[in-house]
Amino acid sequence: MAAQQRIKRQESCSGLQARFYTDKMLWALFLPLMTEQFLKYSLGIADSMMVSGIGEAAISGVSLIDFVISLFNSLFSALAIGGSIVASQYLGKGMKGQAGNASVQLIWLSGTLSVLATGGIYLLRPFILGRLFGDLAPEVELNAGIYLDITALSLPFLAVYSAGAAIFRCARNTVLPMKIMIGANLLNVGGNALLIYALDMEVAGAAWATLISRILSAVLVIAFLIKARIPFMQDARLHSLSSAFSTEYRGSVGKILKVGMPYSFENGMFYLGRVLVLAMVAAAGTSALAANSVAGTIILFQVLPGMAIVAGMPVVIAHCVGAGDYVQARFYNKKILGYTYLCLLASCVLVVAALPLTLRIYGLPEQTSAWIREIVWLHALFTVLFWPLCYVLPTTFRAAGDVRFPMWTSILSMIFCRLLFSYLFGIVLEGGVVGIWLGMFVDWVAKAVVFVFRYFSGKWTQFRLIRPEETVPFNPNRPLDFG
Repeated sequence: MAAQQRIKRQESCSGLQARFYTDKMLWALFLPLMTEQFLKYSLGIADSMMVSGIGEAAISGVSLIDFVISLFNSLFSALAIGGSIVASQYLGKGMKGQAGNASVQLIWLSGTLSVLATGGIYLLRPFILGRLFGDLAPEVELNAGIYLDITALSLPFLAVYSAGAAIFRCARNTVLPMKIMIGANLLNVGGNALLIYALDMEVAGAAWATLISRILSAVLVIAFLIKARIPFMQDARLHSLSSAFSTEYRGSVGKILKVGMPYSFENGMFYLGRVLVLAMVAAAGTSALAANSVAGTIILFQVLPGMAIVAGMPVVIAHCVGAGDYVQARFYNKKILGYTYLCLLASCVLVVAALPLTLRIYGLPEQTSAWIREIVWLHALFTVLFWPLCYVLPTTFRAAGDVRFPMWTSILSMIFCRLLFSYLFGIVLEGGVVGIWLGMFVDWVAKAVVFVFRYFSGKWTQFRLIRPEETVPFNPNRPLDFG
């Protein structure tokens, strides 16, 4: 109630006198992110097709380790989003020095934690290869081991790139990270062609090409951060090792972890749920596994625009929250939700329209293709109806500092909806792979209902990342300085 009264008072005195973002500015933020996501996954598919030429054991080993690396990458991507939220809230309050400090600390924190995580991967190597995925065939385990030993070294570079790209998003520059990612992915594909086929290095060649491309992306993003002369980074000592241990940055660390760690934990639990669901799919047979794998690749392109918006939206909302203007936070939440629905409708229509051609390219048996068609159509329907409420709406909560509620909602919904109903529909009621996917859609509906109630309750407006004594007076007519 108090939150609603505060918002009404704010609306009466400020309204939308000085909008922080025009439509053009929003699309300039989101479109490069969409392009980056599309090219990233398109080249990823091309990458996997090149590896598949080595043999089934190679593609199986690479796919398993890619899953592990993707898990850790999602954790550090969440940490990067946490850092961008903290920096953006400082920018919203006109505190450019603190925004720069938070940005520097995000880089060092991501690098340090990712190095520790890499060490953990090598310590857990026997478990990952011997038990995590069950009993692997000797040739699959051999290829997975080769790929793991090399690509695990890329994790710190992935983390640093994610942190650097998040900082550029705070400065409303998503074009530069997009160009870096495109160049790195093209290098990866070219490296695969050279090392796998020309030099006959097989899986090791694919791993080295991946590692080199990720090193390049991290080096470039840091170099551009140092030379880009972003105003809020002018006084930040990014290149100095002493900045990692400076007392002036310690407050930023706590804020970044406060947002990033719950989101990272949520992502980790999501991947655990994926492993458990995959075990159910495996119990349905080899054809079900093939249908699940191909459908998972196809439906990814249905939600790519939404994934890009989720990556860029925290900057917008956090700027508004930092400025203390929840009227604009609600305004942009509604506007961006509308953008998401339009983009997802377009992407789902395109994917469904291209489905017959896609299935002909895969050349799978008719029963497997029938399952894929059913999954893709169902996924398109539920995506258009519920995906923005499940994934875009809680992004607003996190940007305001309300991170534990979406975390626990997602975890509990995964356990009591996704896993329970996937088992019920897929195994007990013998719905097979399609029934298992229906369990996921029940999870979406449940989360959508809970998040809508949370939004209209206004409780997400009561959270504070930045203490009152740190702030400068709120001026509703002051334009934001994004640097």
